[in-house]
Amino acid sequence: MKIFNLHGLAEESEGEYVLGLKDLSTHAVYIVYGFLEPGETGRKVLPGKGHEEILCAVKGEVRVKTPGETFTLKSGEAVHVKEEDEWTLENTGDETVFYILAGGHPPKKH
Repeated sequence: MKIFNLHGLAEESEGEYVLGLKDLSTHAVYIVYGFLEPGETGRKVLPGKGHEEILCAVKGEVRVKTPGETFTLKSGEAVHVKEEDEWTLENTGDETVFYILAGGHPPKKH
């Protein structure tokens, strides 16, 4: 078993780290750990073809912009992101916010 320091890895990767294929040798599941500093904007969420994700605000409030609406996720709130969705995350507050995206590929039908 290997323990991953996601916060440290995200700090080394400009605020976001994908724990997935490279580390786990599987593309069935992955998790994205990220943070946004105060005033930071433009972080993209785009699951991609064949992926679905759950975006969860862990600490703070994350403003989410979609082509059709803008909303805020508060700590402990989550929303489903489908493969065709393209969202942008922003931190409009005064403190660093933290979020997790958990996703994977739905199993292929036989």
